[in-house]
Amino acid sequence: MEQYFSATQKMEQEVMFPSLLRGVFPQQERDGEAPEGGPTDLYERYQLLKAIKPVVERGLASVTDPGSSGDAEGDTEVAPDDGAEGNLEERLSHHVNGLQQVLTDLTKNTKALTRRYSQILEQINLSDDQSSS
Repeated sequence: MEQYFSATQKMEQEVMFPSLLRGVFPQQERDGEAPEGGPTDLYERYQLLKAIKPVVERGLASVTDPGSSGDAEGDTEVAPDDGAEGNLEERLSHHVNGLQQVLTDLTKNTKALTRRYSQILEQINLSDDQSSS
């Protein structure tokens, strides 16, 4: 979670001109897989990553905040079935593992986008330096 928030904060600080990402597509990953969801440029990916951050923050806050609307205190409790406790542990483990994988993927995407943005700026600076010589 910390790595995700750190990567997102760095992206927000470094990407000053997101429009530079328009029409720039992510480089294929080392394993040769194409990006999921079809061809989206880095600008669209940037917008998505920015939109996801508050959702993650709110989700985390609703889990840690006992007064949030997600609290089930007022709900009537249903008696667990036999073996339901083991099932709950499996379900929780499955969801935690899924969340960890999603956060890992978001972190990788955020870092890759920030890295690519830095490369674009370097190319712009190099071409400016060459044209002024």
